[in-house]
Amino acid sequence: MNINAAGIDVSGRKSTVAVLRPFGKVIKLPFDVRHSAEELASLAKQLKSIEGEIRVVMEHTGRYYESIAKVLHEAGLYVSAVNPLLIKEYGNNSLRKVKTDKADAMKIAKYALDNWSELRDYTPMDTIRYDLKTMNRQFQLAIKQKTATANNLIALQEQSFPGIRKLFDSPLCSDGTQKWVDLTHDFWHVDCVRSGSLNAFTERYRKWCKRNRYQFSTEKATKVYALAKSAVVLVQKTSVTKTLVQAAADQLTAISRSVETYRSEMNKLASQLPEYSVVMEMYGVGESLGPQLMSEIGDVRRFERKQSLVAFAGIDPAPSEWLYPEFCVNSALDVKQSKIFTRRHCNSRPPL
Repeated sequence: MNINAAGIDVSGRKSTVAVLRPFGKVIKLPFDVRHSAEELASLAKQLKSIEGEIRVVMEHTGRYYESIAKVLHEAGLYVSAVNPLLIKEYGNNSLRKVKTDKADAMKIAKYALDNWSELRDYTPMDTIRYDLKTMNRQFQLAIKQKTATANNLIALQEQSFPGIRKLFDSPLCSDGTQKWVDLTHDFWHVDCVRSGSLNAFTERYRKWCKRNRYQFSTEKATKVYALAKSAVVLVQKTSVTKTLVQAAADQLTAISRSVETYRSEMNKLASQLPEYSVVMEMYGVGESLGPQLMSEIGDVRRFERKQSLVAFAGIDPAPSEWLYPEFCVNSALDVKQSKIFTRRHCNSRPPL
């Protein structure tokens, strides 16, 4: 039976396709295909009409390849998405370094023929993986917005109640609220605190903590009052100042709640995937980082060795660049032939 390798060089709006057989026999010279439903369906039909077994190979780059791989896979074709580093290294001993879409498509097809038995069938991400990836993109955007919003509130706070942020180090609540943000919203100016006596403020603060379900401390109330009494502010207690500070506090609380919602939902989605337990055993990975890794890398179990995972991320150092080999024990957790570093495999960190 004839075997055919279709190499696809994927780009943003179009891809270049070439089909080869062993010994350099060209079945289809490189041609371009736009990423439209009609042209991709036509491509699938063309490839399926070729006599013999055919495997379609493309680079696992960005998100451009996903729609093409999905269409061809659903059409019944054998599709394999390979690490672009493998394609890059393939044929590097050639004296002629030609870099065009057509040349790349031919190179990918040749790689497929030379590595035929090692090609792995691509399976498109199911609904859970797709939702996890989409949610992670929104999560990353929300994190950036939260940082900008927090910096804005702190800048306004330093004008109306300088130093108050440093008095509170309470952790973020599961619903995204924080004590210092809520306090800033209700006590938005030093005059909201120092206009009365210490006892009067302490009682107001006690009621405020109870109403918002925060822990009350007389010592903390005394420190807040003392700070307010000694503070020198840049703005007066006006309706404009109140609007600016409270609006900024509301914005930060809203975006913080979105961040925590994304974080919680991502962990729920990730926990439904089979590789969840493997990822969570990796050194330094928790319920926040784990789902993020899974959303971008996919099923880590497809990597046979830990070095393969590192190489996929593009951060694999050369042996001469490994500065502190003595600090890592080269043992691994074997999970379905996948070897992953876990917390117990690193005894200490290199000295700084």
